[in-house]
Amino acid sequence: MGETLRKRLAQTRFEGPVHEAVLNLIVAAGFVRERLAIALADHELSFAQYNVLRILRGAHPEGYPRREIGRRMLERAPDVTRLIDRLERRGLAERVRSESDRRLSVTRITRKGLDLVERLKPVVDAVGRVFEERLSAREARELSRLCENLYGENGT
Repeated sequence: MGETLRKRLAQTRFEGPVHEAVLNLIVAAGFVRERLAIALADHELSFAQYNVLRILRGAHPEGYPRREIGRRMLERAPDVTRLIDRLERRGLAERVRSESDRRLSVTRITRKGLDLVERLKPVVDAVGRVFEERLSAREARELSRLCENLYGENGT
């Protein structure tokens, strides 16, 4: 094990199996991110922006406050407000004042945003197919279990 990683990093040995696993996880995450970035670049969309649109699609038509969007993001973004600003300028999202609390704004995906997410589905699905081609369903479940062991409630 580790031959592909050794070649990729031009490294002959690792400090131990945990070190090797951490490096493998970083390289694999970069592999997925890079493919998603390429897929989204044609639409001038970052992965973080796509993630916000995906979250808002799930909350359509009600939307979410900024804090809830931030909580649900796959990767924590330091400035969710700026992400929403960019989406709003492109007409992909809109902000409205909450009817129950006028101090709170709620962000909703627009029809244009919904259409874009729908057009991106085949592109994003193609990235997912890389997993299906390289991992069995059993291996994918095991990978998910191992990842959740790292970042889940028992992890920090």
